[in-house]
Amino acid sequence: MQWNTFRSQSVSEGNRESLHVVVIGGGAAGFFGAIQAANAAKQSFPPLQVTLLEAAHQPLAKVRISGGGRCNVTHACFEPTTLIQNYPRGGKALLGAFNRFQPRDLVAWFAAQDVELKTEADGRMFPITDDSNTIVECLIWEAKKAGVMLDLGKPVLEVQRFTTEEGRQKFEVTLKSGKQIWCDRILLATGSNPKGYQIAKALGHTIEAPVPSLFTFNINDPQLHELAGVSVESAKLQLVPQEVESKAGKKAKNQLEQTGALLVTHWGLSGPAVLKLSAWAARTLHECGYQMNLRVNWLPQFHSEMVRQTLLDSKQEFFKRSLGSHCPFALPRRLWQYLLARTEIASDKRWSELPNKAINELTIALTASIYAIAGKGVFKEEFVTCGGVNLKEVDFKTMESRICPGLYFAGEVLDIDGVTGGFNFQSAWTTSWLAGQAIGARSQLAP
Repeated sequence: MQWNTFRSQSVSEGNRESLHVVVIGGGAAGFFGAIQAANAAKQSFPPLQVTLLEAAHQPLAKVRISGGGRCNVTHACFEPTTLIQNYPRGGKALLGAFNRFQPRDLVAWFAAQDVELKTEADGRMFPITDDSNTIVECLIWEAKKAGVMLDLGKPVLEVQRFTTEEGRQKFEVTLKSGKQIWCDRILLATGSNPKGYQIAKALGHTIEAPVPSLFTFNINDPQLHELAGVSVESAKLQLVPQEVESKAGKKAKNQLEQTGALLVTHWGLSGPAVLKLSAWAARTLHECGYQMNLRVNWLPQFHSEMVRQTLLDSKQEFFKRSLGSHCPFALPRRLWQYLLARTEIASDKRWSELPNKAINELTIALTASIYAIAGKGVFKEEFVTCGGVNLKEVDFKTMESRICPGLYFAGEVLDIDGVTGGFNFQSAWTTSWLAGQAIGARSQLAP
């Protein structure tokens, strides 16, 4: 699509007889909110002028690369009370919001634009084309149809609120170029860009300190690194309880745990279980400098005593076989051999030669291996931040600021984050839909 066919000819105060809305941020939340606002106000008078400002020269960057370039649009979870359980922060605030606009509504919206989504075995939803450009082009086209004016390469320097001589409340948006835009409403959809937090703070909001979420664990174990690519369908991960200084200065025990698929990498551990645990424990891990112990149960479907008994039974039944050639559990052979080495058991030793003490140690290795987390890695498909605008300062019926009337929020600029699987996009779609609808409805009222 040619951007110049979609750009406003002049980004200024606009038509004095119309209400002007500026959306700051050209990501999923910014586009969806701009579309909803413009369409909701189509029959209003005075008309609503919507301008979307994006600092980069290409919008929707995160949409383009998400899901490995396929765009994990949302998750097939259509019960709000279940859906909110996937949000370490913001779930309670989102409950009412999801009752108004949830994944089923989003699927219907895209279907109305001739974009069909499919559901994969794990619940993630993608366009049937398996191409994120399908979503990008849909949003750009719908924004153009709605009359949204897009300006690319327009970083915002600051935003100030003032009262005109006529007593009208307005915002003055100053671009990095020095150009100024006057508007009646602002939708802040800047994601985790620090500029968004600066703008919100300057307008009176409290910012919960942003820290990383959804990341992998670095483990300094060369032997483990040699297993890169090995995965198990289910492992239980638990951060070992220890005294941790909380943000309030009080000591709290962290007993966070997750069960799910686990992937060994050349730097440590990854996979859904790690990513979910990193999200739920984002602040705790940050406060510890990403230096904690991690307990791994490679066989969460069995009690430790069952594991021990299985090993004892194998000693009797397979007494002539070598330990390395026979694993009594459904584990990758390379992992089994690594765990033998971890407990200093020679893989060529016969099962009959395995002493009970070694069986006890192997049971611990299988059900409660301790690994020292030595930092966080990067999860490239989704880069999510824990933190943002304090949710108590936002009306979740309209997404309007309780502190600065006329200012609205959507997406990751808020202190909301979900686990991997399309949940972060869904919170962006939902909050921007609410904001857009509210802005469109208010356009019919005197500012």
